[in-house]
Amino acid sequence: MNIFTAIDTGNLTLATYTIITLAAFLSGTVTAIAANYKNRASKSFVAALILLPVIVETIVLMVNGNIGTGIAISGAFSLVRFRSAPGKAKDMVLIFLAMTCGVACAAGYISVAFLFALIVSFALVIIMSIPLKEERTQQLRITIPESLNFTDVFDEVFEKYLSYHEMVSVKTTNMGSLFRLVYRVEMKRGTDMKQFMDELRIRNGNLEISLMENTEGNDEL
Repeated sequence: MNIFTAIDTGNLTLATYTIITLAAFLSGTVTAIAANYKNRASKSFVAALILLPVIVETIVLMVNGNIGTGIAISGAFSLVRFRSAPGKAKDMVLIFLAMTCGVACAAGYISVAFLFALIVSFALVIIMSIPLKEERTQQLRITIPESLNFTDVFDEVFEKYLSYHEMVSVKTTNMGSLFRLVYRVEMKRGTDMKQFMDELRIRNGNLEISLMENTEGNDEL
């Protein structure tokens, strides 16, 4: 009952490992919920927040005070580089998952490595199959003449056809004679997309308008 009494991990058993893993998983879940509160975190980033505590606690259990193993692990993980090619947070989780399984096998914890791979892989599949609000958004790009005040010119159309909209960026183009507005939007159910585009064209002088799927891009890690 004393919360400051640590669980004995000297002789690792299945029950002990299960309790520690569940605690790490619940801690990561709470962190992911907090990260998604009033924020549109990507599914990949949410998955990383949930699963990284499980990966870290397994790595620490494998070291368990062994200085030589700790140095070997730090050297192995220092080989992992994310600067060479942009990647998603989910990619980072998978790389650490594979390396942690290798560490567990090398330490002789064959059953732990197999159980760990099953738990993290199953959790990742479940998390990635859950639809988040971010996935329902699209990217709307509108080009307008520099003389048009874009502050509230499209508000009436947005209120009519969109359930959510947020301005992402504004930049000038064509030697400053045009503005290009980028919005993250979510269409209302049953919206007539052509009618929506037509009403936007009336207000932007029939200049270029594009509506596309919102690309996830590079996740924050």
